[in-house]
Amino acid sequence: MAIATFKRYEKKFLVNQAQYDAIFPVLSEYMRLDKFCKNDQEYTIYNIYYDTDNSSIIRHSLAKPFYKEKLRLRTYNTNISPKATVFLELKKKIDGVVTKRRATLTLAEAYNYLDHGIKPADRDYLTGQVLNEIDYFRQISPVRPAAYISYDRQALFGLEDKEFRVTFDRNIISRCYDVSLEKGRFGKDLLFPGIYLMEIKVSRAFPLWLADLLATHGIYATSFSKYGQLYKDHLLNAANAHIMAQAI
Repeated sequence: MAIATFKRYEKKFLVNQAQYDAIFPVLSEYMRLDKFCKNDQEYTIYNIYYDTDNSSIIRHSLAKPFYKEKLRLRTYNTNISPKATVFLELKKKIDGVVTKRRATLTLAEAYNYLDHGIKPADRDYLTGQVLNEIDYFRQISPVRPAAYISYDRQALFGLEDKEFRVTFDRNIISRCYDVSLEKGRFGKDLLFPGIYLMEIKVSRAFPLWLADLLATHGIYATSFSKYGQLYKDHLLNAANAHIMAQAI
């Protein structure tokens, strides 16, 4: 088992196909596709987001507080089995700075821990520290599986700064029922076809060439949360159903 810690600023942008086609060749001059993009292809990420029964985690997040945190289970495996490698992540954002603590487990270990509080017997010290942090988070906010979100990703890293990353996510599929990795990839599209969620992740200021590139093509930062959008869509659907029921 392993642990990784990330600390950086993250900015999000919604990019249409024309904008993507215009900026990607320029990005490729300064960046390279990461190792997960086999044969220059996208890879797929599968996530379970955890929340309380009354959705307090996402409601707090959408209020844009100074401090927020979330818990998710992530895998890159297309074939889900108890032995599949997964990442249990506690992600925090403090005044715009994102810190992510990650423990690498098998799916069976992750479920034993999340469902029954059983920590892996052979965990190393650092992994144990991450799980202790998650223990504290779960004591304050008793959580359950709340949302399944999967998407195709293209990721690049800077040639001069490996911590500088740009990712493009599309085909974002989500659901708030049958929330399990084993159930497979199905649900509702969060974005219209031809729209990408671009995220820029840096440990310091944007490179000047990148700021100029975004300005030239009218690409501006936005506030977009995959889980947050799913939650808002779910509320809207529930409200519409209530209105329809009242009208009958």
